[in-house]
Amino acid sequence: MGTPDFAVPSLEALATASEHTVCGVFSQPDKPKNRGMKYLPTPVKVCAERFGIPVYQPEKLRDGTALNIVKTLEPELIVVAAYGRILPLEILEYPHYGCINVHSSLLPKYRGAAPINWAILNGDETTGVTIMDMAEELDAGDIILQEETPIGAEENAGELYTRLAVMGGALLKKAVAQIAEGTAVHKAQAHDERTLAPMLSKELSPVDWNKSAKEIHCQIRGLLPWPAATTDVISGAPMKLFASRVEGERSGKSPGTILHADKRGIALSCGGGSVLRITELQPGGGKRMAAADYLRGHPIQTG
Repeated sequence: MGTPDFAVPSLEALATASEHTVCGVFSQPDKPKNRGMKYLPTPVKVCAERFGIPVYQPEKLRDGTALNIVKTLEPELIVVAAYGRILPLEILEYPHYGCINVHSSLLPKYRGAAPINWAILNGDETTGVTIMDMAEELDAGDIILQEETPIGAEENAGELYTRLAVMGGALLKKAVAQIAEGTAVHKAQAHDERTLAPMLSKELSPVDWNKSAKEIHCQIRGLLPWPAATTDVISGAPMKLFASRVEGERSGKSPGTILHADKRGIALSCGGGSVLRITELQPGGGKRMAAADYLRGHPIQTG
């Protein structure tokens, strides 16, 4: 059960494992996208069809339709990876080996919808992937396997998403093998240490230049690809910020002051005298571009 790109490596890991058979794939219904509002299949559906695996896309999970499909397929184990739906208890309890989930954090840290983004937003230096048993409470099941990885200083949420997806597929393959062999160890989470990773919103986008350069750098990286960090101090109108670099220099100027604007980007003063250089941006109504390219058509007076 999965929907976006994150779940594809997990499906591929299972579909290419000769000792297992993927009897069916659940994915969210196709949705209209782009200007033509053409219905496009989910990435997981595309992957499943490539392997010749039947795909099911129930609109609801609590009206009995999904449960009937599950009963027809008779799975021994259900694997969930970014499905985007909460499974009712009757589905969780149906398979002999239960339901397991591929989660993109080191649980109990960052339970919820946006663990990758919040790890970067909060300035964490490491994160990872967890394979866990599924329980009624969100992301609260026992841990089967975990793998940790450092977060690159310049790595954004989109890049980390891709890396963790691949890690998740490889770790899932190990977990399923252990479950089949009866050697899997199920360890309860330390629930009192849990933290949450709620859904992102555009309210997180505006940059407060009174914050340190490092905090703003994490904001820019953590809000990609959506909703993106925004500021109006560069042009007077809101623009999206896509890449930045924390500078070693110090500034005595007030936060939000543009210090330099050249081929290296746009350097601004931040809280505590720290300096952040914007290297990639998107003006309102325009395309995403290097800050140096933007400056060729929009010269900026520095303070």
